[in-house]
Amino acid sequence: MKLKELLAAATRRLDAARLAYGHGTTNARDEAIWLVLWQLGLPLDSDLDTLARHPVTPEQQAEVNALIQRRIDTREPAAYLTGEAWLQGVSFHVDRRAIVPRSFIAELLAEGSIDPWLDERTRDVLDLCTGNGSLAVLAALAYPDVRVTGADISAEALEVARINVARHELQHRIRLVESDGLQNCPGPWDLVLCNPPYVNARSMAALPPEYRAEPALALDGNTAGNVDGMDFVRALIRDLPRRLKPQGVLVLEIGNEREHFEAAFPHLEVVWMATSAGDDQVLLLTLESLTATPTSTTPAP
Repeated sequence: MKLKELLAAATRRLDAARLAYGHGTTNARDEAIWLVLWQLGLPLDSDLDTLARHPVTPEQQAEVNALIQRRIDTREPAAYLTGEAWLQGVSFHVDRRAIVPRSFIAELLAEGSIDPWLDERTRDVLDLCTGNGSLAVLAALAYPDVRVTGADISAEALEVARINVARHELQHRIRLVESDGLQNCPGPWDLVLCNPPYVNARSMAALPPEYRAEPALALDGNTAGNVDGMDFVRALIRDLPRRLKPQGVLVLEIGNEREHFEAAFPHLEVVWMATSAGDDQVLLLTLESLTATPTSTTPAP
């Protein structure tokens, strides 16, 4: 069997299983490519046209088939099966102790979209709800002169973050802290990055198994009795102004919850940041906007 045929067969099997995607891929074809290349020990950025006629031994075919069947049977994200996830071309270890990294804040760091709100005085960066530490690592890579703190309520997630900090040899620039929200993160901060739990109650109840395989703590935004997914965000908006420097900014991901965010915080003057998923997934708030009573929203410059 050739690689092209193996990929086609894997794609058909995944497609027929009606799986859910969104943890690094968006469709059965891309998921099949990821799993097949990983199992065969081939680079994930391989030229498939060049490899189309690459021979696959019966043993390799059996190993690939077993991995595809495991994806179908367990409904776990591919990243948990391979132990690896990629964000902006950077590789991270991941397992079920932490959410699979997929934050659109990574795009903003890579593209320099946050830079207009930063200057030469920017030194202290907080990645709140750091999970496996991916945004903390990307921030340290993007801004070589800053100190980064990665904070999470989950001790298990921080264990995974430590693996990634060491993997990228950033122990001297990234500090990891166990913290319930801002509790152990007094600051003051120049930049706070936060991809918090924000999924509303109705969406939580409808999550497919792939998302239920992840720690609910990292997804469920209804821990204080509300149903709109904004409980963590409410505490953050309330407490953060006292922990920001005068020029400090918050970059906050709220996914598909813009409607609930705007209902919860109608007074906030928000800068919506453009990402590959649109301009309603990630927002930016300055200290001035957090402490004032604006009248409108503004586009990113």
